[in-house]
Amino acid sequence: MTNRSEGVEIRRDLTGVDWPGMKRDLAADDFDNGRTPEQLQRSFEGSYATSFAWAGGRVVSTARLLADGVCNAYLTDVWTASVWRRRGIASAVVRDLLERVPGHHVALFTASHAPFYAGLGFEEEHTGMSTVVGTWLEGGTA
Repeated sequence: MTNRSEGVEIRRDLTGVDWPGMKRDLAADDFDNGRTPEQLQRSFEGSYATSFAWAGGRVVSTARLLADGVCNAYLTDVWTASVWRRRGIASAVVRDLLERVPGHHVALFTASHAPFYAGLGFEEEHTGMSTVVGTWLEGGTA
């Protein structure tokens, strides 16, 4: 999938991702949750589906799904580099993922972008809970 007017290509595989570079870009956008480049890679490798927008040989947007392949999925790590925002790129990567899970209930958490997700068909739910088991980002080597 390519947006030729912007020179952006949407890819589903992890081939060629510069994980340390992506970590730096996430940190520069204040979107870094503390994962190392290796942990970022493992997170994306362990996903049901991934979507990356590429421009100029680098990743400019990401999103991934955790899913059971039957009825439930979780959308996470939706990010677009600041200089590439407001061009429909994040919408494209999210739509790319959603089309791969027909019949699924797709959940997500967002602190400040509810209108963006509402525009993609998500509806706000007022009940949600979570926990961190042990210490954040400790372990997870399985």
